[in-house]
Amino acid sequence: MQIVQFDQFKARTTDLYSQVKSTPDAEKLPRAEDFSKALYTFDLGQNDLSVGFRKMSFDQLRAAMPDIVNQLASAVQHLYEQGGRAFWIHNTGPIGCLPVNLFYVSNPAPGYLDEHGCVKAQNEMAIEFNSKLKDRVAKLRADLPEAAITYVDVYSAKYGLISNAKNLGLADPLKVCCGYHVNFDHIWCGNKGKVNDTEVYGASCKDPSVFISWDGVHYSQAANQWVADHTQNGSLTDPPIPITQACRRK
Repeated sequence: MQIVQFDQFKARTTDLYSQVKSTPDAEKLPRAEDFSKALYTFDLGQNDLSVGFRKMSFDQLRAAMPDIVNQLASAVQHLYEQGGRAFWIHNTGPIGCLPVNLFYVSNPAPGYLDEHGCVKAQNEMAIEFNSKLKDRVAKLRADLPEAAITYVDVYSAKYGLISNAKNLGLADPLKVCCGYHVNFDHIWCGNKGKVNDTEVYGASCKDPSVFISWDGVHYSQAANQWVADHTQNGSLTDPPIPITQACRRK
């Protein structure tokens, strides 16, 4: 979470504004009071859990979850102290559906993958993380009475996209378009590597608009737009309000 960067940005722009407030350049800078009118967005969990899956047992990762959500709470509280009042908080997506987590899966045991080909246990951990996050958001609402805090169920939006990819005219949601990924040979996007003594280049996507993930980790612009369209209307938020009303405290 880029809290330090925010603090630096606020301090520098406030200082600059005071220097040019009587000139036309002042219109290019936020005023001090604008920071209390902004909508602060958070998106967390994917990197924390993805790294955890590689380096920790599920029990260790589960034990670390309270600390992760408390870091989010500390960041929100800090911004609140700096004048922030509206917060839009994304939960984490279905990490078990990231193609990178399936690159080296071969002959999975029964029940290892779900009906859409995602790693079932990883998605279950993501759901557990989201439950803890939602509980922490509820506590934040009680602790910060002047704040408008919206919890956004990005998990449901992304899983809905993945499960309906075919009906939406998209490519296999577990495939990627950037890089070279054939069998168990993987050359990452923009890199070169050897496959059977032949140099291979991980080329860019020819048509990223039909892929959900372009590199196995990150969602494509088209996928992110779909997720935004299905969350910003308030159908997957708590409270159920569109993003245009997220700055209004209920």
